[in-house]
Amino acid sequence: MGYKWRLAVIAVLVGLAGTGCGFAVVEDGQAGVKATMGRISDEPVSAGWHLYFPMVSWIEIWDVKTQELKEVASVPSSEGLISQLDISVLYNVPKDRVVFVRKTTGRDYRETILEPYVREAIRNVVSGYNVKALFSNEGRHEIGSTMLSFLKEKLEPRGILIQDVLLRDVRLPASFAGSIEAKLRAEQESLQKEFELTKAKKDAEIEVARAQGVATSNQIIAASVSESFLRYRWVEGLKSSQTTVVYVPTEANIPILEASRWKFSDQPAPASKP
Repeated sequence: MGYKWRLAVIAVLVGLAGTGCGFAVVEDGQAGVKATMGRISDEPVSAGWHLYFPMVSWIEIWDVKTQELKEVASVPSSEGLISQLDISVLYNVPKDRVVFVRKTTGRDYRETILEPYVREAIRNVVSGYNVKALFSNEGRHEIGSTMLSFLKEKLEPRGILIQDVLLRDVRLPASFAGSIEAKLRAEQESLQKEFELTKAKKDAEIEVARAQGVATSNQIIAASVSESFLRYRWVEGLKSSQTTVVYVPTEANIPILEASRWKFSDQPAPASKP
């Protein structure tokens, strides 16, 4: 049944073509503008197959999906420095506005009003900012938002919906770019020096703390060592050494201990000669 139906449709189309009747296919994401006897219909043509007679009518196919307009422009900043901008404008003509745009502007609306307004927005908006704004993300976002508001104000009453303005690339003047690179290099060097200074201070603080610890330890040891303690340690040392100790009494009843390293033999001493 489906095969026979397709054959019937083809036969009808061939027959209509033989009579001079034309047909247009409007797909999803498209809209048609139809005119009969030079008069454009007020309602857009929806998706589907539509017949028309070329001698008295025609159907134009309009893309109503999101489209991109790319623009490259060299513009002066507020200081008079020339920068090159790569800008993308996202836009579309809604289905319910295609007839209005066709009647008021024409099919070549992109070249007629869209591109001129985009160039005007680039010149008028960017010229109010200094070149530093083009270098920062915050500045680029602000410029894009300002251009978006400008284009919406100018073009949406004309039937063109502006969705977004994107700054794809910004090429700064060579002299300014060189100065920015030099500044960034100097900032990096300054940060490196600051890091080295901080590290040196920390190392010095560590050395001072270590020295203070050693000094405090020496003070504690010195305070804990007395004459009695030294004598005790000396006597303890005599126990494990082969030495002779001589006790010498004194008037103050404080003994003087003297140690000799002479080792006495257990054998008797030789007799003296007469």
